[in-house]
Amino acid sequence: MNKKFPILESERVILRQFVDSDLESVFKGLSHPDIIKYYGISFDSLEATKEQMIWFADLEKNENGIWWAVCSKDDGRFLGAGGLNDLSKENKKAEIGFWLLPENWGKGFMTETMPLIFNYAFDSIGLHRIEGFVETENVNCKKALAKLKFNLEGTMQDCEVKNGEFISLDIYSKIANK
Repeated sequence: MNKKFPILESERVILRQFVDSDLESVFKGLSHPDIIKYYGISFDSLEATKEQMIWFADLEKNENGIWWAVCSKDDGRFLGAGGLNDLSKENKKAEIGFWLLPENWGKGFMTETMPLIFNYAFDSIGLHRIEGFVETENVNCKKALAKLKFNLEGTMQDCEVKNGEFISLDIYSKIANK
């Protein structure tokens, strides 16, 4: 991957590297009940959230992914986060992830931001496949992936335990040039 962190822009958003001052916003997101309901991790303190900030930096350093802070182009306000992880250069694929602070839901930010990440993944990294694993109950995320022309490949039944209960995951994919 590129040594200089890529900044991606659209009409309303700018995707930039995480900075230390994003810690409170990341904590706000990854401790919010409506976000963590379907998200794989959550934090109960600013101190604990530093783990996530280290994870973002390590993805880039270890070249196994890249995540951006998603911000308003108008005022620089932190909107959420999105990116790629579990990147396999050998298999030319990665997993996509994304979350927005609830006050930014339903405003089209996800469908505006995700294509920036796809284009970077396909054109700059040279990936062939982007995967999305979505809890079967997460209807809003599944609708957004359908809008972004992801292909539903199937469901892994009772494949993970979350809060002591088995959950199922729907597998989505987006293939380069399709």
